Amino acid sequence: MVYNAGMKMRRLGSTDLELTRVGFGAWAIGGGDWVFGWGPQDDAASVAAIRRALELGMNWIDTAAVYGLGHSEDVVRRALEGCRREDVILATKCGMRWNERGEIRYDLSAASVRFEAEQSLRRLGVDVIDLYQIHWPNDEAHLEEGWAEMARLVAEGKVRHLGVSNFSVAQMERVQAIHPIASAQPPYSMLVRKIEADVLPWCRANEVGVIAYSPMRNGLLTGKYDAESIAALSPEDWRRRNDDFKPPRLGPNLQLVEGLREVAARIGSTPARLAIAWVNSQPGVTAAIVGARSADQVESTVAAGDEELSPALLEELNTLIAARDLALAP
Repeated sequence: MVYNAGMKMRRLGSTDLELTRVGFGAWAIGGGDWVFGWGPQDDAASVAAIRRALELGMNWIDTAAVYGLGHSEDVVRRALEGCRREDVILATKCGMRWNERGEIRYDLSAASVRFEAEQSLRRLGVDVIDLYQIHWPNDEAHLEEGWAEMARLVAEGKVRHLGVSNFSVAQMERVQAIHPIASAQPPYSMLVRKIEADVLPWCRANEVGVIAYSPMRNGLLTGKYDAESIAALSPEDWRRRNDDFKPPRLGPNLQLVEGLREVAARIGSTPARLAIAWVNSQPGVTAAIVGARSADQVESTVAAGDEELSPALLEELNTLIAARDLALAP
């Protein structure tokens, strides 16, 4: 496989990891046969998407044990066959367990974290996970216990760095006292900006990297959806339950997308690339996780990693966002 090493990179917090400003998000390639699935997915297309991402210069993949109930990690392993391990930074997550009926529970007990790590190493076919993250902090009773076990995995050489996902500042402070946090992974997009008030400033102050997920709001900001195509989503697609995909939020969201489409046409970009580049332009953000289900989707968004937004363009985009917010104000 021939790699393009020219993409712009940023250091992840205080670690030695240098990430391209977009990374491959492997949620959707887990398939549709679980509660948070995106509908049917062809594994061959998933493998092709990952390999194309690497060819175009992305150097990191973000997955999770629970994506597809282990299937996403299996697909990532298949896609990386024949690749040099040192060329790819692998990030995965723990804390969500499932039973034989596919029912999911949150579990951060030391025994569960240890079991999940061993299973992820096996499914990914690697000896070490570069970035191991707590997926959700919902099992608060075992938060410190789980983090301490993850720290032991670092000491044993099975994990290089530890990260958190969907954490509040108070929760980050609790685990930071036990072992350094390399990164936080929050949802962040033009439509979801809660972290601007506290998480982003805290991460900047504490040299914690931020890898934002869902910068295109689960595809809504790509420009490929309208009310009709959203109504036609697979019954298995979890986005049918997402408030941003339903009235009353859907109308103002699609109006924002139309504004993005007009700006993108003027500067030779796309709504998706503008949405990703906007996230990467915010102070404190290291990189954005960009999901893809095909090589074509990778090719349509990878350029966002190198796209620079001028102050005037950022102001124009922020004006569009403010108009959307005003339309949704009570």
